[in-house]
Amino acid sequence: MLQRFFIFCSGADIDILDQCSAGEKTKYAGIGATVFFTAVMATIAASYALFTVFDTMFTAILFGLIWGMLIFNLDRFIVSTIKKRDSIFDELIQASPRILLAIIIAIVISKPLELKIFEKEINQVLLEEKNEMTLENKDQLALQFSPNIESLKSENESLKQEIINKETEVNNLYETYIAEAEGRKGTELVGKGPVYKEKREKHDAELAALSELRNTNTEKITANEAQMALLASEYQTKVAETQPVIDGFDGLMARVNALNKLPWLPSLFIFLLFLAIETSPIIAKLLSPKGAYDLKLAEQEGAVTTWVAQQKSQRDILVTTDREVNNRVYADIAEEQELYDYKRKKARELMQMQADAFYKKQKSVL
Repeated sequence: MLQRFFIFCSGADIDILDQCSAGEKTKYAGIGATVFFTAVMATIAASYALFTVFDTMFTAILFGLIWGMLIFNLDRFIVSTIKKRDSIFDELIQASPRILLAIIIAIVISKPLELKIFEKEINQVLLEEKNEMTLENKDQLALQFSPNIESLKSENESLKQEIINKETEVNNLYETYIAEAEGRKGTELVGKGPVYKEKREKHDAELAALSELRNTNTEKITANEAQMALLASEYQTKVAETQPVIDGFDGLMARVNALNKLPWLPSLFIFLLFLAIETSPIIAKLLSPKGAYDLKLAEQEGAVTTWVAQQKSQRDILVTTDREVNNRVYADIAEEQELYDYKRKKARELMQMQADAFYKKQKSVL
């Protein structure tokens, strides 16, 4: 039962193969088993690849089975259409398009399995790429907020420096009127005279201005700091909103690109393995000598070809004979006097009717 199933998978004619030896059946059962297990591997590979896309087990398995059946049908068609020829060169020409198709199928099957085999290494590459993307994303978002924040910081520094400068000025005025009172500078007279009072009043006025400036600038600094805190909060919000996009950067295309960044030699070996599996039925048919099955199949196809050619030849002879018979029949009829007199009489009547009709038409015109 299992052997007949694998023979069915090979695309061989079971009726013809039943007339062959057990060795022929075993050969085609082996070819069919290769076709079947290649389709199984294609189903697994497609299911995994689609699971990375849809993240749904049922959908991935469903489409994986459809893809596996498609590959099974293609492989079965490829193997069953390769016929043994008298020349190996003719066989290679016949098989070259099928070998090319087998290479394409091997690539399609091996790539998803490579993604699964090197999953840990791919995850490491993706993690590094995500970290780089996170840093780049933060830098790009910072460009939207940094100018405003830096402007506010610069304004705060200016406001603070303005207070410091005013404090320095007030301190200098304080030192001036104290020195005047002590007689160290100015008039160099000890005591609180008119000059002292003038300098003291100027100091007190600047001290009041300093107090007002300090209050005003402190309010501005507080407002600017609140604005900077708001901008920083908006920046963090933007980062949090865009981070899930980066975290979800692990789809099929991203994994394929990550796989391409890994050393190519292991991937090449896996591809060669599946290429060998995919092309093995074709190579087996090309290398194997003509067997009883091939001879019987060629005989059957030759018999059909001969029968078709005979039928076409008979139809051509029938058409030719019928044409010759018709020509002779019509030639004999053309020589009969009775037929000539009858057609002459009808032609005369027709010409008379035409003449009468023409006469009536002309008369009505006049």
